[in-house]
Amino acid sequence: MTTAGEREYQFVIFGASGFTGQFVVEEVSRAADGDEFRGPGLRWAVAGRNKEKLEEVLQRAADRLAKPQLKTEVGIIICDVNDPPSLTEMCKKASVVLDCVGPYRFFGEPVVKACVENGAHFVDISGEPQFLEGMYFKYDSQAAEKGVYVVGSSGFDSIPADLGVLFTRNSLKGTLTAVESFLSFKSGPEGTCIHDGTWQSAIHGIADQGNLRKLRKQFPLKPVPIVGAKLKRRGAAFYSNELKEYAIPFLGADVAVVKRTQRFLHENYQETPVQYSAYVAVGGITSLIKLIFAGMLFLLFTKFSCGRQLLMKYPKFFSFGYFSKEGPTQKQMDDASFTMTFYGQGYSEGQDPQQGKPSVKICTQVSGPEAGYVSTPIAMVQAGVTIIKEPNSLPKRGGVFTPGAAFSKTKIIERLNKAGLQFNVIAKPEA
Repeated sequence: MTTAGEREYQFVIFGASGFTGQFVVEEVSRAADGDEFRGPGLRWAVAGRNKEKLEEVLQRAADRLAKPQLKTEVGIIICDVNDPPSLTEMCKKASVVLDCVGPYRFFGEPVVKACVENGAHFVDISGEPQFLEGMYFKYDSQAAEKGVYVVGSSGFDSIPADLGVLFTRNSLKGTLTAVESFLSFKSGPEGTCIHDGTWQSAIHGIADQGNLRKLRKQFPLKPVPIVGAKLKRRGAAFYSNELKEYAIPFLGADVAVVKRTQRFLHENYQETPVQYSAYVAVGGITSLIKLIFAGMLFLLFTKFSCGRQLLMKYPKFFSFGYFSKEGPTQKQMDDASFTMTFYGQGYSEGQDPQQGKPSVKICTQVSGPEAGYVSTPIAMVQAGVTIIKEPNSLPKRGGVFTPGAAFSKTKIIERLNKAGLQFNVIAKPEA
């Protein structure tokens, strides 16, 4: 396999002219200015089907970042997800492919396959458990043989949750055994909006839950042992005393991703597995009722193909304006932010976690700018930087990994802190 240093480009952003891809382009350009690439600089390229659109995205980034040199210094690769030879060519030129082409359940696997076969590492921002777990079962051993690192869910899904649990564990003196996270979003006067690519992934994900269950049955894994007091499950909707508002279980990929990380760390490094539950704040009682109504409607419509067609055709209407084909405005993105608060419990040093009740608590937080198009590119790019800069701190063999499994021994949290995703201890352990 060609080593990272010998490849023409250290990063190739595939799908650079897509809605999320354009922001990943800007984030790679910012990373290229950082201390880690002082001197030799960062060699990178954009890739996609349409040369004009790729030139436009570089022009846009050049204007927004006041860096006219981007138009001449950044490579352009013409490549189509439906054309395997073009994927092969792209992967041969790249150390790391940052794949922004979703929904991944339709367009992800050909890129993973080409990366594994041609020795390029792969990072995606998928929040689709079926894709993520399917790639693990299908390509893990092949990637291991090739020394290729395939790291999924490296955006807002699920870097804050996955690395937030590890940060909480590392901040506690003693043994962390259980964590609950509460996610809350803030938006400005113009409200919030998400591009309909995410909406489409959600529609297909909910409609296809049966296949995810089938996949998990087909490849049964040993259950992760429960250490310490069992974490109690909360209801489908409840008033959170921590947040002083209503909350519901978080339906994203976070819980599935954290579970895979905890299994990996337990099986490979004999680390104590952490139980995890994830919730999202929804506001007052009116918001909760509105959300329950919208959720029921959404679930009903995803069951039928004509319903799914309607949901996809009119995202703005069915999501009460939260999703649109245009995506958020710059102002909406500038005013938005997220906070994920982790409440952990465990056992003090020297205490046996299998005996008695948890004796220590800790509260930590991961916070950052707008989740989908500011925090996601930061997370994705720093995952890529970590693969390039810390190869010796990654798991000994290649394979298909969650962010926590790939990066638990690296300095990625320090990188994320510098880049704008903050990891903080809010309350130190208390008896």
